[in-house]
Amino acid sequence: MADSPTDPQYFESFDGTRIAWRELGEGRPAVLIHGYFSTAEVNWLKYGHAAKLAARGFRVIMPDLRGHGLSDRPHDVAAYPPDALMRDGMALIAHLGLTDYDLGGYSLGGRTTMRMLVNGATPRRAVMAGMGLTGILTTSGRGDYFRKVLTNLGSFERASNEWMTEAFLKTTKGDPVALLNVLETFVDTPLDAVEAIAVPVAVITGAEDDDNGSGAALADAIPQAVFREIPGGHMSAVAKPELGQAIADYLAG
Repeated sequence: MADSPTDPQYFESFDGTRIAWRELGEGRPAVLIHGYFSTAEVNWLKYGHAAKLAARGFRVIMPDLRGHGLSDRPHDVAAYPPDALMRDGMALIAHLGLTDYDLGGYSLGGRTTMRMLVNGATPRRAVMAGMGLTGILTTSGRGDYFRKVLTNLGSFERASNEWMTEAFLKTTKGDPVALLNVLETFVDTPLDAVEAIAVPVAVITGAEDDDNGSGAALADAIPQAVFREIPGGHMSAVAKPELGQAIADYLAG
């Protein structure tokens, strides 16, 4: 079993944007999508979550979203049409020829997983972590928060939520212009579409995470969903070993 991640690999998505991805492990494919401002390396490799899945017999496939990490970060807003992240995810699955796979994500990655499911993705199982029902039904609230951060960098009171968000942006070397454009890709998912999902789903959120609304409410709205609570808030739960453990337990169960 490969015990260190592959070097970045690249493909051209639906519109020619170059998307990067890395892999860890061998076996059943599991595509994991990171959150906003983050990268595959920070979200999945740094805290050992991908390693937990690899140890359970998974080939963990981790793209960098457009505008993030090693993927293209164009500054032209035309490169960020609605649902571009969903289309990139579908394009990666097609590029790799995946037919029997699992799919999941954290925060924006969880929302992207939802968008993929309601647009025809058919994984065996899916995971939506760091995501609640409000963040699925109404994306504008979080979009407004991040727009405020990105357009007022350097102005926030130390230890405030905005200051911590900006600090995270610096650690991931995020591109503020590209990330502002990413907000244009957000698409709301109607409740009836959520209620029509036919794939088994695990919703996993931190006990103190209400950034995107209630994870339990999201699980209640999805017919074949289970809810799992782990320690932490939105920014801290992603760094805790319980996240990778919960994902691995569900997908390997």
